[in-house]
Amino acid sequence: MPPKRLSAAEYTAGILAGNRTVLGRAITLVESTLPADQALAQQVLQAALPHTGRSLRVGITGVPGVGKSTFIEALGRYLVETRGHKLAVLAVDPSSQRGGGSILGDKTRMPWLSAHAAAFIRPSPAGGSLGGVARATREALLLCEAAGHDVIFVETVGVGQSETTVHGMVDFFLLLLLAGAGDELQGLKRGIMEMADALCITKADHGNEQAARRARLDYQNALHLFPAAPSGQVQPVLLSSALGGTGLADVWTVIEDYATATRENGYFQQRRQQQQLQWLHQSIVQELETRFYADAAVRHRLPAVQQAVAAGQLTPFAAATELLGLPGGLTEKR
Repeated sequence: MPPKRLSAAEYTAGILAGNRTVLGRAITLVESTLPADQALAQQVLQAALPHTGRSLRVGITGVPGVGKSTFIEALGRYLVETRGHKLAVLAVDPSSQRGGGSILGDKTRMPWLSAHAAAFIRPSPAGGSLGGVARATREALLLCEAAGHDVIFVETVGVGQSETTVHGMVDFFLLLLLAGAGDELQGLKRGIMEMADALCITKADHGNEQAARRARLDYQNALHLFPAAPSGQVQPVLLSSALGGTGLADVWTVIEDYATATRENGYFQQRRQQQQLQWLHQSIVQELETRFYADAAVRHRLPAVQQAVAAGQLTPFAAATELLGLPGGLTEKR
């Protein structure tokens, strides 16, 4: 028998009380594309909004094989056990729309955090566009903050545009790297390194320490060629071992010191305000796109227009102009 549908007030009360079950159901609600669910979700989010904004939001990305989940499990355990934080881990996975994703993947790779009452792990919704996944993740982040989680990790599971997406919703962006930097530097996107507030070389253990130190020097030299970060802070290159537990305290100290310094110079709040405005404009674009494709006149005319474009009989720009000008379209005169 399905659980009783909660009201907005019941969702809000459960979230503010730190009820993990209600929090999970609320995130499922914001992920839903059903109009009734979306209307209820917005009521819950609006009620939760005064209780958000108090966490430290950390984005974590890395090259394939770097061990993101193992690193997050180790750093998260340090924060929960040693520092007394309440942690939430969210994922952004644009690749899930192609392969379907694995809803249990993140939880099985983080068994300790999954079982701890002070940690909450939520994989990204499978089957959505990157824009939809990003919206759901941002809203899930707000709900986790309202539930009392004072540290939020946002992990990039996919590749490519997801790094930019995550950077647009966090306070600190951490790039995880492997040793053997000489080759990796050739294939690493400059933009990702420029976005990062710190770099951390993982797996600096079991005889790999010397290679990790060489990699750190290579990355430090590469960073000298980049322009100064807008935060005014230097991008450090750190070493860590998730298995050995070394370097984790140093990573967290760097993140905390960065947050303190950027709060003092005003960049922290400025970045959050810019992210809110970016979210607004992205939401406008997504809503306009949804309304456009839902319009009956557009749905009727679209197949023929697509066929004409594919056959080279109509330019894409002319086709878009025609569709936008249909009765009920976005540019019709009212």
